[in-house]
Amino acid sequence: MGVVTALVRSAFLVNAVYAESGREYGLTPQQGQLLCVLMPQPYGMGELGRMLGLAKSSLTGLVDRTVQRGLVRREPDPRDRRAVRIALTEEGTELAEEFYAETCRRVEVLPAGLGAADRTRLAELLGRLVLDNEVPAVFMELDEGSSAATARSRVTRPRPGGRS
Repeated sequence: MGVVTALVRSAFLVNAVYAESGREYGLTPQQGQLLCVLMPQPYGMGELGRMLGLAKSSLTGLVDRTVQRGLVRREPDPRDRRAVRIALTEEGTELAEEFYAETCRRVEVLPAGLGAADRTRLAELLGRLVLDNEVPAVFMELDEGSSAATARSRVTRPRPGGRS
């Protein structure tokens, strides 16, 4: 398999896992992405649009729907009175951590057939690809923030619908 085919199929594979995790938590893939992006800190609408690759109208609709669910809130931007920042609510933080941990668990299984050295090499190569192409930090490393560590410990909590 060539590099183009492998990358495109890998993207489909990861997107399918992401969507599956989202369905389990009652989130659309876009809502799941938004929650994960907001885990480390609030962002302005312009920053979010660039990170998620969404037009202003699409982002506004996504944020509106997620606000209605009580998962995010708009708050004043301390640097610009005319602007707002989007932040997780307490409920949104809890759901984001659980969704993040479950998504990580599912993605970690994908390369299970590779040995430790191959997994390390795969991470190095993909990491270079991401850095060389300046991909925004839309999904953080497990050790990049304390909420991610909390998320990992919450994997064993009962999930919506009584599943564990």
